[in-house]
Amino acid sequence: MSDRGQAPFRSGERSSGPQGTRFFSTEALRQYASDAGERVDDRASVHEPVLEGSSPGIEGRRFTLRPGRQAIGRRVDNEIVVDDLSVSGSHAWITNQQGRCIIVNTLSTNGTFVNDRRIHEVTLRHGDHIRLGQAEFVFLTRERDLPRPASRRWIGALLLLAALAVLGALAWWFLGSP
Repeated sequence: MSDRGQAPFRSGERSSGPQGTRFFSTEALRQYASDAGERVDDRASVHEPVLEGSSPGIEGRRFTLRPGRQAIGRRVDNEIVVDDLSVSGSHAWITNQQGRCIIVNTLSTNGTFVNDRRIHEVTLRHGDHIRLGQAEFVFLTRERDLPRPASRRWIGALLLLAALAVLGALAWWFLGSP
């Protein structure tokens, strides 16, 4: 029998059941979820936004928000597991569709807050501070050390100035030549 695709046996785990079913302790499952969910190179982008933990216990941990809906809460069956007693078992959902992320409170006990305002549903923007119970996160669509992308208005203004300069040069050339 091949062990491909199976997690290695760790101390503290129970062995296989009568039909070969493996039993794992809750702590072992949390560790597997943590190992699978964390990548060192999680870079924030508009296409792959990130929730970055900012409160003790989760500080620096990053959760990439994949397309679709992801549940956040204390239970291990959530896509984003936050092991904090102030966080409800199923605390909130984040939906990432076409570069737009919406967070929805799912009747949590201690509420969901975005930028210190209690919310039911809100569209997230880069730099928003999110609090689920006492667990705090920052929503990132770009890395902190990268410069802010140029605004479309500035690009449009520069193109307009360039066009005016070209028209002015052409007018000078036509009017100024004998």
